[in-house]
Amino acid sequence: MPAGTGWTRQQLLVAFNLYCRMPFGKMHSRNPEIVKYAELIGRTPSALAMKLTNIASLDPAITSTGRKGLEGASAADKAMWEEMQAGWERFAVEAQQALSALGTITEFEAGVSDTSIPDDAVDYTGSNKSVQATIRIGQDFFRRAVLSAYDYRCCITGLAVPRLLVASHIVPWRTDTKNRLNPRNGLCLSMLHDKAFDVGIITIAEDMTVRVSRKQTNNADHFFKSALLAYDGKPIALPEKFLPQAEFLAYHRNSFLSHEA
Repeated sequence: MPAGTGWTRQQLLVAFNLYCRMPFGKMHSRNPEIVKYAELIGRTPSALAMKLTNIASLDPAITSTGRKGLEGASAADKAMWEEMQAGWERFAVEAQQALSALGTITEFEAGVSDTSIPDDAVDYTGSNKSVQATIRIGQDFFRRAVLSAYDYRCCITGLAVPRLLVASHIVPWRTDTKNRLNPRNGLCLSMLHDKAFDVGIITIAEDMTVRVSRKQTNNADHFFKSALLAYDGKPIALPEKFLPQAEFLAYHRNSFLSHEA
């Protein structure tokens, strides 16, 4: 494609999809995935990597760190960023369709990985395959966006085994339909810490440190002390993109405090 030619909507969808699912440190022109998709959309690897940098300039989690050289987002980039923020589910499906149209999508990329569907998200009363497929695409998008933001490490323990990691919803799936797929409503946690977070044994304080329920400490066993209580007061590792939203964390803290009362 000639230099200076504007990006099509399909090209932007692919670029935004890559931004959401790729760790920030891998957004460079030598990354084989960027090389692959650049060729498929008719752009150079340098152009696609630059586009990801332009998208990053719109992410407060990145710009707040004072990184230099993050500029150049176009009006189309800004419009798609706003569109994405306004409707995560619609964006996730359309962005996935943009990858599918390239003809090289894998099963994992198609949303049929080991990503689980929340029990309260599926209508089991009849055949609803299209809805279930949409949910799987959305959940896969959410998982990849959240885990890549934390560079595939549990933000509490540092565990880096992807199969043992969960994209944990801060505000539960059933509670906030608008933000089900919003990566800022997610934390990368180990399976154990995801469950502890879900049932209110742990939460995240305003200063981004872990808080462990005092109700559990009286009869705590050795494993509880080493796996959970040992992290009380310790800071979580912050993501490189999609910083967790303060309002979502406040919601979880209020639920945690109600359990403590």
